[in-house]
Amino acid sequence: MNTILQTPTNDLNQSLIFYKQLNFKVLSKENPTLVSDGKAVIEINPDRFARAGVKFYKSDWSSTVEKLKKITNVLSIEHGYLLGDNNGVWIYLMESNSTVNFDLGEVENSTLGNFAGLSLETTDIQKSIEVWEILGFSKTMGSVEQGWVAYENQDKMGVSFMQPNSCPHLFFNPSMTYFNGKNNLEIIAKIREVGIPITEEITHFNKEGIVDNIIIRDPGGYGFFIFSD
Repeated sequence: MNTILQTPTNDLNQSLIFYKQLNFKVLSKENPTLVSDGKAVIEINPDRFARAGVKFYKSDWSSTVEKLKKITNVLSIEHGYLLGDNNGVWIYLMESNSTVNFDLGEVENSTLGNFAGLSLETTDIQKSIEVWEILGFSKTMGSVEQGWVAYENQDKMGVSFMQPNSCPHLFFNPSMTYFNGKNNLEIIAKIREVGIPITEEITHFNKEGIVDNIIIRDPGGYGFFIFSD
């Protein structure tokens, strides 16, 4: 696994409690602190300079950075590079082998259900695509004309780009998305049971006004869309 989602925290124990309540497996308790639902691997980073974003790992990013510098600003950081796409999402390019060598096949799904990748709202889908294609992502569905397009990399990490004003609910860039179909009401009930605060209850897509989609956030502010589809 060479793709890790990073969430910051000002209280590592509080963040660990949040993820444990949702049945994420703790892969590593420190240096780094990693949790997983079998598909997504999340680093909980207490460093005061850590920001919500995505970390990519490989031994040498020089050719990729050369391409990226033609379209955006890339900063040198310790052990790699840092850039932001045009949506403000922080992207870390770390020059080392993957820090994740665990057998994720033995990790069960979390309470949140079926992880479907990241969702990003963008004012310029084409510019976003250009950045993420350089990072090794390829289109899987959707189109710019539709105002929604999905991409995926070799780690099967999906990223969906949405144009402005297409999502009638709060949006936090980036957010993790979980699609659960008809099981979503049951999953929402389980999230309520363990006492996770609901950031937004969404009834917009239900003719009967039922809360069938919700948004939550972890202690570091990373968003989670728990949606039926």
